[in-house]
Amino acid sequence: MPHHIGDQLGEREFRRQIETTKKVPTRQFAEAVDQALRADGHFSRLVGLVLRSQLPSWFRPYADMEAKAAYISTFQSQVVYGLLQTEAYARALLGVEHPHQADEMVAARLERQRVLEREDPPALWVVLSEAVLHQEVGGPNVMREQLARLLEFRDDPWVNIQVLPFAAGQHTAMMGSFNLLRFDDDPDLFYVESYDQGHMTANPSVIKERSVGYARLQATALSREDSATVITRVMEERYGNRS
Repeated sequence: MPHHIGDQLGEREFRRQIETTKKVPTRQFAEAVDQALRADGHFSRLVGLVLRSQLPSWFRPYADMEAKAAYISTFQSQVVYGLLQTEAYARALLGVEHPHQADEMVAARLERQRVLEREDPPALWVVLSEAVLHQEVGGPNVMREQLARLLEFRDDPWVNIQVLPFAAGQHTAMMGSFNLLRFDDDPDLFYVESYDQGHMTANPSVIKERSVGYARLQATALSREDSATVITRVMEERYGNRS
């Protein structure tokens, strides 16, 4: 590999580990190789498959459907939805139980987020329990960056973020987090996961029940504007600069 590529891609040790399959290449690495070798995007296309392989096998079917969905609706009771996580937030989460695979798993999660960068991105509706804002992941700096990331979507026409306040009391998602996927030409899907597996179904009765439940969640949650105000307040008061 030409020396100037190394200057673009980082330390020689990182290159060596990729060449010996000890590290999974990042998308930036693949794009730099494509540019240097004039490979017409060949390595960039391949790296998507490589990064997908780093997802847990039980999660891949959902990730495949998520990438095809026209509408994504999600309720999250504990953590920020994966498509909206910062790299540092994702690393803190994934590093708890997979410290030796964190780099690969973070790269795979960031690869999933590319769906929001498409010319025709899915409409993403997110309801976050207020607990998500207060559950400190990675420390104050990571949380401040993560909440700032959420605020970046305030004016995004395809992303709607609402906070379900503690004051809402009992609600239609007390059982926990879940996702609903809608497609242009395929049946809707409901997805929920446990510790080591995911469950996905197109059962019409489940879809109807959870769709109505999600609509009620949205009605109970704060408006988009009020949610941004709460996120800003928590970011400043809980995770602001501390002397």
